[in-house]
Amino acid sequence: MSVPTIGAALGVADLAQYRDWLLEAQRDLELQSFFDAAVLNSDWQPLVDEALRQLDGHTGRLGIHGPFWGFTIHSKDPEVRAVVAKRMDQALDVCDAVGATQMVIHSPYTTWDHNNFDNNEDARATLIENTHATIGGVVKRAEDQGVVLVIENIEDVDPIDRRHLANSFDSDAIRLSIDTGHAFYAHTCNGAPPVDYYVKSAGEMLNHVHLQDADGYADRHWAIGEGKIRWHSIFRALEKLEVRPRLLLELRDKAGIPASMEFIQREGLGQ
Repeated sequence: MSVPTIGAALGVADLAQYRDWLLEAQRDLELQSFFDAAVLNSDWQPLVDEALRQLDGHTGRLGIHGPFWGFTIHSKDPEVRAVVAKRMDQALDVCDAVGATQMVIHSPYTTWDHNNFDNNEDARATLIENTHATIGGVVKRAEDQGVVLVIENIEDVDPIDRRHLANSFDSDAIRLSIDTGHAFYAHTCNGAPPVDYYVKSAGEMLNHVHLQDADGYADRHWAIGEGKIRWHSIFRALEKLEVRPRLLLELRDKAGIPASMEFIQREGLGQ
């Protein structure tokens, strides 16, 4: 099997610099300019128009990062649920306008949850019920629109919990995402399994991966090879999947993309 083609998570402002790189291999792209409430509440059409202009000729898979600041997707408060649904609907409007087929949303699971699930009766079921009550309508709209929502691990300690949550919707419109740096932090600081175990746990539910290197202490988003993550084990786990997820460099400093690609290619992990 050939090595996977690596894409990136970029803002619209980054597209001009990386346009040729994206088009040369028709790389997957995640637009990260549409998760802020200030953007979603504004006239974002000019931003979409610029993205479409820069992406003329791009045939790789396209997604966006959905909103996440200031809320969780498992709220108990009906009024907060309404705000979450509004933000997600606004982001799905962007997906429709730009032609995105995937949207990243954040996992509701926290370290507190992990340590208290067996301390509070029905805690796992209640979290799932609250998530359905908050984004059930969003999942249905995404299904109708042809967009897949991918739940990204944030504080998740046990990756199987997120898989159970995604499966509970019984919908092709909700799948899993892994952020390698988040998983490495959970492994190093909170006793979670190693990062490749997250891949194995997700299995064929895995549709999306944020590739970032880290030290295991903080959410570094360093260039690949700069931190301590064991990349070969992750790519070996990815290689066993029948359907390849979108593999996207998500770096704080986008200038680290060339060095990341040099490392990935030198190690024979991707192209």
